[in-house]
Amino acid sequence: MSESTTTRRRLREPAPDLTSSQKLMVFVLSMTLFGLANIVTEVLPEITVGPVELSVSYLAFVPVLMVSLFHPLYAALGAPLGEIVFVDLLMGNFSGIGEVEGYLQMALGLYVAGSLVRDPRKRWQVASAAMIAVLIDKGVGGIVDFTKVWVGVEDAEYVDGLPESILMLEGIAFTTDFVISGVLFGAIPAAYLAPRLYGKIEPLMGMAPRDPARRTPGLARSSAAFIALAVLLMFASAVFAFMEAADMAYGSWEPDFLDQYGLSFLWVSVAVCAIVLIGIVITARIVAQERRDEVGRQR
Repeated sequence: MSESTTTRRRLREPAPDLTSSQKLMVFVLSMTLFGLANIVTEVLPEITVGPVELSVSYLAFVPVLMVSLFHPLYAALGAPLGEIVFVDLLMGNFSGIGEVEGYLQMALGLYVAGSLVRDPRKRWQVASAAMIAVLIDKGVGGIVDFTKVWVGVEDAEYVDGLPESILMLEGIAFTTDFVISGVLFGAIPAAYLAPRLYGKIEPLMGMAPRDPARRTPGLARSSAAFIALAVLLMFASAVFAFMEAADMAYGSWEPDFLDQYGLSFLWVSVAVCAIVLIGIVITARIVAQERRDEVGRQR
């Protein structure tokens, strides 16, 4: 049997699915690491160039690495929750139902991006995934913001020195976010780190690295059903954004601890992240040992 025939046959065979404990570990690890990354962005300075403010929205390479190395679905569901739990809630800046908008947009972007990565060792695939994730997240968010101003549920925040055009403002915001978060803090570091981390951190979680010669079950596909689901999620994010703009902030909690205690309060979130990470490592070791014992008994 030729090598090409063997490869095609393996491509038709799905890779072994993760166990429930492994799915949970990927979810929690992605949530914790991205939460920690967002704590870092809280202390990064903003740069003002004329009327335009340049800032890092988030360190996109962190969740992109997670969806590239591990299962995209569970990593994508966990990552945006990390910002909500470890930054918004613990810092006292939780907008309640309005957080759903950002969660849906980022989770969708990361899931699609991670599904496009077949081999994390190929830098161009990982770099493309980072840019696509930010493109979907910030693109959908920009469309929603434009729609809110166009409908009239929210006023545009014009910048001195720029034409009072909401399209131009959203275009500038999208471009700066894409370049800073998508390229500088997304594609470049992700493409550099993914090949170096591939095959090294997965065994620590008791998992095998993603096999480019096998189909990972549960990836996003360019089918009518998935496209319809994606459109539905984008529409749902817009609905939650409109509800927040209409002052329907159910479940909001905004004591704003950073204003009360200063940036030193960020160490509270760092400590919580560290505790969760230690718990993940211990759990992963226990699960891996149980799997080795089970294999040994079967032999």
